[in-house]
Amino acid sequence: MNNYELMVIFTPVLSEDDFKVAQKKFAKLVVDNGGSVVAENAWGLKALAYPIQKKTTGLYWVMEFTAAPESMERLKIQLLRDESVLRHLCTKLDKYAVEYNARKKSGVKTGNEKMMES
Repeated sequence: MNNYELMVIFTPVLSEDDFKVAQKKFAKLVVDNGGSVVAENAWGLKALAYPIQKKTTGLYWVMEFTAAPESMERLKIQLLRDESVLRHLCTKLDKYAVEYNARKKSGVKTGNEKMMES
């Protein structure tokens, strides 16, 4: 099992309920393929750096999960098939990224706080 982080940008025309249903759909897909969801974070509506399909905003969602490498292809296919997904990025996390995310979630200082204050 590997650790992954998935960021999805959904189309901004989704209602709040549709946005939640889409999140649950991809989380369920991971669990059904033998993985487990570690954390989810819905960022909500954000401006895009450049227009995608003539849209300038998107609904962002980030999910951290563990899964077998073989199941990633199924997830990728479903993300590409879904019309509500504008873009997605799935990143394999190394042990340092997993540790960093765990410290960030628990509220322990990660070392970046001083950089953000100035």
